[in-house]
Amino acid sequence: MNTVLLIPDGVGVRNFLLGGFLPQLAQAGPCHVLHTVPEEALSQYQQQPDTHAVHWHRMLDYQETALTAGLRYAVGYAQMHWGGTRAMRHTLQHPVLGSWRTRALRHGAKLLGRALAYPAGIQALDSAHCRAVSRLPIVAHYRALFARLRPAVIFCSHQRPFSVVPPVLAARALGIPTATFIFSWDNLSSKGRIAAPFDHFFVWSELMRRELLTFYPDIAPAQTHIVGTPQFDPYADQTLLWTRAEFCARLGIDPASPLVCYSGGDAGTAPEDPQHLRILLELIASGQIAGPGQSRPHVIVRPAPVDDGSRYAAVRRDYPDLIFAQPEWLHTAPGDWARTIPLAADVQFLANLTAHADLNINLASTMTLDFALHDKPVVNVAFDVADPPVHGVPLWDYYYQFEHYRPVVELGAARFARSPAELAQHVNAYLAEPALDREARRRFVELQVGAPLGQSGRLINEQLQRLARG
Repeated sequence: MNTVLLIPDGVGVRNFLLGGFLPQLAQAGPCHVLHTVPEEALSQYQQQPDTHAVHWHRMLDYQETALTAGLRYAVGYAQMHWGGTRAMRHTLQHPVLGSWRTRALRHGAKLLGRALAYPAGIQALDSAHCRAVSRLPIVAHYRALFARLRPAVIFCSHQRPFSVVPPVLAARALGIPTATFIFSWDNLSSKGRIAAPFDHFFVWSELMRRELLTFYPDIAPAQTHIVGTPQFDPYADQTLLWTRAEFCARLGIDPASPLVCYSGGDAGTAPEDPQHLRILLELIASGQIAGPGQSRPHVIVRPAPVDDGSRYAAVRRDYPDLIFAQPEWLHTAPGDWARTIPLAADVQFLANLTAHADLNINLASTMTLDFALHDKPVVNVAFDVADPPVHGVPLWDYYYQFEHYRPVVELGAARFARSPAELAQHVNAYLAEPALDREARRRFVELQVGAPLGQSGRLINEQLQRLARG
């Protein structure tokens, strides 16, 4: 099998270039990786074992025209107006920033998208966008490249980056089947339209398949394939794990004491993370939170990979015992997920953190699922510090009502701290009895991840081989 793998961003690097997926793909035949990895970091991915059949190509920088950008915005707005989820409505309310030209373009696209917010209208906008992009020289470049490489299938690691539109359109012109992976559990119900007209869609679960078919009525069930998600495959790799004693020794803490992990979001979605973390540390310092036998918990904070961690400086200064675990990702363009690239060491550290921390605290994060996969209890922060709330409405009425997060709430897979007192109450309850809500966590994992842990990469490879055979 001759494959082209599109890796347009850092999360694609984590899911498909680190771990077992790429060596498995290379065993099936030549593989060509089109990527955006910085030159100084590329060697660590090129040197993986059993990847001698992998060839590396840099993706071209895709510069949109006013027409292609305007049509892309319009189809995204139309998708969100038609989909009408709570999360989409919030996104549509975000102010348009930038130069007057950018604002004018986006406002015009909003009006057009609103006028065509029905399935046939969305399809018309999508077709117009594809026709406009197809005329650009970058598509001709990819047509020539694929005609030379002659891939049997093209697989994209992420369905949303608009930089993948030119290569996908080039593949379509040559009759090469394309497939994409739905990157995150919230993308279908909270984001705009899938970027390009892919032929096949790899989803996490039956739940995600149903969402895809609901929001994209033009997609047939036969185009969807349940494969789980490779971002969790490292959790099943026993070679990555240290003992708890070794992990705690690396952190310089007592392995007998409880370890609480606070997982941060990015500054835009979770601007009050440092304040919430400070409240947690104050509750521990005052003795309002304690482990069994009144043992004092250690706290480790892991910022979001896209966050450089500088906003935690004051709380780190005031609480020198706080363990700060900055994710090992390269920030080639600060604040930009597409240009934040993971290192292999971070995959191993996260596997050990989720395995050995006793409890997780976060603000409506995917880390709720990471820890549930390890049967670790999770407390979600659901109270505001600022008055009025930074998002305009209370956190409980904001993130915890979004469609993708409702199963966590409805199943009781986490506990929700709607005040500092409730934060102390829930943390104490879980530290005293970690098995609380175990069945709810199990059902939540079963709902979200429809493949055995550690098998997603293999399932994706097998499905790509079927598509390549036609």
